[in-house]
Amino acid sequence: MRVGILGSGVMAEVHAAGWRTTGAELMGCASANLEQAVRLAQQFNIKVYQNYAELLRDVDIIDICVPTHLHKQMVLQAATAGRHVVCEKPIALSVQDGLEMIEACDRAGVRFFVAMVVRFFPQYRLSRELVARGQIGKLGVMRLKRVSYTPQKPGDNWYLDESRSGGMVVDLMIHDFDYARWLGGEVERVFARLNKATDGPGQYAQAILRFRDGPMALIEGGWAYPPGVFRTALDLSGTEGLIEWSSDEHAPVRSFLLQRPGEAASVGLPISGLSDDPYALELQHAYRCIQTGEPFEVTAQDGLEALRIALAVKESIATGKPVTL
Repeated sequence: MRVGILGSGVMAEVHAAGWRTTGAELMGCASANLEQAVRLAQQFNIKVYQNYAELLRDVDIIDICVPTHLHKQMVLQAATAGRHVVCEKPIALSVQDGLEMIEACDRAGVRFFVAMVVRFFPQYRLSRELVARGQIGKLGVMRLKRVSYTPQKPGDNWYLDESRSGGMVVDLMIHDFDYARWLGGEVERVFARLNKATDGPGQYAQAILRFRDGPMALIEGGWAYPPGVFRTALDLSGTEGLIEWSSDEHAPVRSFLLQRPGEAASVGLPISGLSDDPYALELQHAYRCIQTGEPFEVTAQDGLEALRIALAVKESIATGKPVTL
């Protein structure tokens, strides 16, 4: 199948490299930034299209890697053209927009994949599998961390404009909202706090999620580190043990189980190496599902629910009160 990329920034480059690991034919890209598009095209030996409509005419799948506020318009246009869609997260800036995008793709009979890439990181996948197998008993508390530096984008830094990106909570923390829901089920209520720097865009937030089936999650996220520093971690506690991993350590995912006769108290669990690029794994999965018709592991509805949680967290921050979903 033929694939085209809309956009030419960092994520477009990452996705182009990912598509090269699939059996797809990467046709080209279209972008408002022609100079950037030319560099991307030269790097991957693909064509620069003059506009989005021209690109849509030449492909079977469109991969949307543009600022979030443009997602709805571009997805609706792709659906009208009868093209399958891969779209970077977050799905949109509002739940209503996301619903309209999903419905448009359903009506057009095209597949719609929202790229929630954390589900394809080997550490996170393994941890989820261990929880699903009952390795740590009944899941009780999740602690998830995703703290980066403020996005560094010369010129028009759209990430810092909440009307276009949704802000740090929607753009960054949404990964862990999705992951927590993947493990814990539907979220019932959220409560959150955010601190902002007095002399810049730096910020740090903590959100508490209560799930309908009982678990709790404490999720921290922020643009709070010096440029180049990005740290993530997970800590999953259950009635019979603990799973933990941190990007600060070179150790694999670790599981600490309640002591039983003949068992070790601490068990190291090997994982796939980081040579397994999660972005490539994500696109390989999306491509296979589009070709075969099999269901996506992460649905567009999952992307929408992650956005719903993120917006509830923003509301809690703004009001200082818990928000029920």
